[in-house]
Amino acid sequence: MHVENYIKKEFKTSDIPVEEVDHKFISGFEYYLKTERKCGHNSAIKYITNFKKIIRIAFANEWIKKDPFSNWKGTLKIVDREFLSKEEIQLMIEKDLDNIRLDLVKDIFIFCCYTGLSYADVKKLSENDVVIGIDGNRWIKTNRTKTKVRSSIPILPTAEAIIEKYVEHPDVNTKRLLPVLSNQKMNAYLKEIADLCGIHKNLTFHLARHTFATTVTLSNGVPIESVSKILGHKNLHTTQHYAKILDRKVSDDMAVLREKMEMMQKQNQVSK
Repeated sequence: MHVENYIKKEFKTSDIPVEEVDHKFISGFEYYLKTERKCGHNSAIKYITNFKKIIRIAFANEWIKKDPFSNWKGTLKIVDREFLSKEEIQLMIEKDLDNIRLDLVKDIFIFCCYTGLSYADVKKLSENDVVIGIDGNRWIKTNRTKTKVRSSIPILPTAEAIIEKYVEHPDVNTKRLLPVLSNQKMNAYLKEIADLCGIHKNLTFHLARHTFATTVTLSNGVPIESVSKILGHKNLHTTQHYAKILDRKVSDDMAVLREKMEMMQKQNQVSK
């Protein structure tokens, strides 16, 4: 769709021969995505990479004589993924909310923190997605909405308690495991919950998924291969971004420790 719109704008036609796709076309397409379509750098690179796959098929089949992407390199920028600390998770769990809807949204968010499910995946959960695993405990087995990859998730006690809490809810039935509101409403309520809990982070449902990957699993020694399988990632490379976040957190913590030790060292030298 983006390629089609770019051709219409730049070439004033609905289509052009594939042979006319060159390095200038690719550079212009990238500029178009970032300016006209307001795409971020990583989004633009992903769109171009998908387009490249099609062009490479044409080149492999010798429909074109030259690969226009031979001198193009698209590098994704590393994005710092925000997540909640264990203290912030506990703060949310213990926070009493008088508003029923706010309490519901908080519970669904916490559920996602302990399952790694995205908003789309938790919304479509049904009783059929809950099965008895090889360990005799209850697991969630579901295909991810985004990638269609199978996720196998052991249901931790906190997540199990939330399921049990809403068993009798009027909106819960055989086709709906939890009473999830619309994405827009849920994220709007999360901002209010963050204020009430004194959490100064941009709470979104995707942040819950990041929290599961970092604070709940990797920080507690769960192997990255297991985390990748639970999250339903297609490859380990995607999961490794979370490990990098943890390395950065360790680095920041050690920088604070280093500063304290240097101050202590200076004080000892003065006292001597």
